[in-house]
Amino acid sequence: MKNRLLYILALILFMQSISAKADNGHRLWLKYDRITNVNNYKQYRYLLQQLVFRAGADVTSVAAKNELQRGLAGLLDLSPVENNQFVAGRTLIIGTPESNPLLHTKLVTDLLVQSGTEGFIIKATQLSGKNCIIIAANTGNGVLYGVFNFLRLLQTNQDISQLNITDSPRINYRILDHWDNLERTVERGYAGFSIWNWHKLPGYVDPLYVDYARADASVGINGVVLNNVNANPLIITKEYLVKVAALANTFRPYGIKVYLSVRFSSPVEIGGLKTADPLDGQVQKWWKDKADEIYSYIPDFGGFLVKANSEGQPGPQTYGRSHADGANLLADALAPHKGIVMWRAFVYDNKVPDDRAKQAYNEFKPLDGKFKSNVIVQVKNGPVDFQPREPFHPLFGAMPGTPLMLEFQITQEYLGFSTHLVYLASLFKECLDADTYAKGKGSTVAKVIDGSLEGHKLSGIAGVGNIGTDANWCGHPFAQANWFAFGRLAWNPELTSDAIADDWLRMTFSNDESFVSPIKQMMLDSRENSVNYMTPLGLHHIMGTNTHYGPAPWVDNAGRPDWNPVYYHKADSAGVGFDRTGTGSNAVAQYAPQVRDEFEDLKTCPTKYLLWFHHVKWNYTMSSGNSLWNEMVQHYYTGAASVKTMQQTWGKMNGKVDAEQFEEVKQLLAIQEQEARWWRDACVQYFQTFSRLPIPAGYEKPEHPLDYYRQLQFHYVPGIKGYN
Repeated sequence: MKNRLLYILALILFMQSISAKADNGHRLWLKYDRITNVNNYKQYRYLLQQLVFRAGADVTSVAAKNELQRGLAGLLDLSPVENNQFVAGRTLIIGTPESNPLLHTKLVTDLLVQSGTEGFIIKATQLSGKNCIIIAANTGNGVLYGVFNFLRLLQTNQDISQLNITDSPRINYRILDHWDNLERTVERGYAGFSIWNWHKLPGYVDPLYVDYARADASVGINGVVLNNVNANPLIITKEYLVKVAALANTFRPYGIKVYLSVRFSSPVEIGGLKTADPLDGQVQKWWKDKADEIYSYIPDFGGFLVKANSEGQPGPQTYGRSHADGANLLADALAPHKGIVMWRAFVYDNKVPDDRAKQAYNEFKPLDGKFKSNVIVQVKNGPVDFQPREPFHPLFGAMPGTPLMLEFQITQEYLGFSTHLVYLASLFKECLDADTYAKGKGSTVAKVIDGSLEGHKLSGIAGVGNIGTDANWCGHPFAQANWFAFGRLAWNPELTSDAIADDWLRMTFSNDESFVSPIKQMMLDSRENSVNYMTPLGLHHIMGTNTHYGPAPWVDNAGRPDWNPVYYHKADSAGVGFDRTGTGSNAVAQYAPQVRDEFEDLKTCPTKYLLWFHHVKWNYTMSSGNSLWNEMVQHYYTGAASVKTMQQTWGKMNGKVDAEQFEEVKQLLAIQEQEARWWRDACVQYFQTFSRLPIPAGYEKPEHPLDYYRQLQFHYVPGIKGYN
């Protein structure tokens, strides 16, 4: 009996140890596990013999101190001691010149001149003849960002003996947009319910919110829009403002401001007015009073995000007014409090027969220079809607008198939800690096949005988040990389996809080069793989209507023409593609002449945008020598086959990463491989009904006939409430 009890006890302890070691991904890239590389561990321990930290009075400096202590305790088993004296050996000195007397030197203050309120320096140097490493900034926010940067160096096993880093963000407003509804559903969310538990707030503040804020701050995100752009007006009532204030108080130590999406018709729906006309005096007073009320609860409230006169949302055009009139109404209300208005340019009207890709430009270009100084117009990366691939939006570079804010989608609405491994840094970079030629060569989208091209002080970038209540936050372990990549590129758009993936893998999984190298390449290839099996050669918006799940290029009965996939591919017996040249919708004319000419000419148009801008004959000879039909088939089959390669690559990682996460990714890749073949077989057979050409020899036959795919139905697909 005694032996049996000992056996059970040993089994329990063993299972507990296994459970403790299991990694469900909840810690994201902030794991701070003990450094396993012996040489690096010894070097860091030698160089970081003593921490000298004198926290400022602000809560952010205290958060920075706590993060540093957490990181060093986990990575190096160090228990830092707070004091302001030098000790033997190299010392780590943290703080601002005001909070830490050791940093009040000409060397430090000179280095911080260009750092602003969020920049920092990390430098191996000497102070008073003593060796030290300093992390210094002008403010607590800068110190916090410097600490996270320093910990990243340790996590990725970098040499810290000769550090000389000076860094500051290129973009002022780096914001994560949550499309979360008050009942906790998440529009286009694929990782569970909203993490905001409105029912329990403000009485119970979930510790999860602190971990969320830490993750945002670690990549430089400094603002959060808490609710869906299809806004419920209740969010700005007292009932919810006290809840918003509780979140704001939680985020404040991490340099994060809260923003709210507001419904333009709120004065009518919750204010008792008969109109929401932006030129009506009562409406103007209502919004000013509402802004005053909001700031009484949240003194550092960031401002409003607005979706108006788009997809059924109310707006100023309801009253015969312009988008500028609507934005300026809210800007005047926020101005005394230094708040901003982010006014979305995602607008299109089924009563306007023009190409949907042209409509935002047509509405906003004439309003250039008519917005108040605290308004920033938020523009999606492409002219249609977060497709797997789009050319950059023509508004970038076309509104020199107006600050523009770039909007990316981190959640994978059109990219297989959270069951497909798609690393989006390459998509983000494709847009950021695109040359608008607004002021000649080198006028990139990044320079438009960071304000440097036109000298705007207001600059911003937004990402629609992929965060939910799933244990790993994002539904797919690798979907975390897209949250990470957005934040890093928001801070510095010049970073490469490769460097960001390298950091994320090392921080999240392992520094083992035999793991990092092949998996990084898999990540870098993944977006192109998904484009190939979904929408190659410039095809777009051929997903299932409403759900945006799976292929449905045949749909032609949606509620309006531009909700139908057939509207976008225009396949017929002659060819396929949307003619946006001068002989078609002439959308190319919205770009600068250099860009227009490249896209206009069938011979110079990049292959990746070919069917976006041209209706091309099925037998057209591509640069590869293939006919268009054979090229399309090749892309679809190559894309599907590439997922098998991803499976094989991941299969070799068994034993190199946590077993729980390995198995999760393995199963998700199996889903992705199955769905990639679904996309391939459905699309190739559908377009074959127009081309009437055979699938070239050597390719396997589709698993099912076309009718099988056309009759598939899906119920309760996540994230489909409304449109964005």
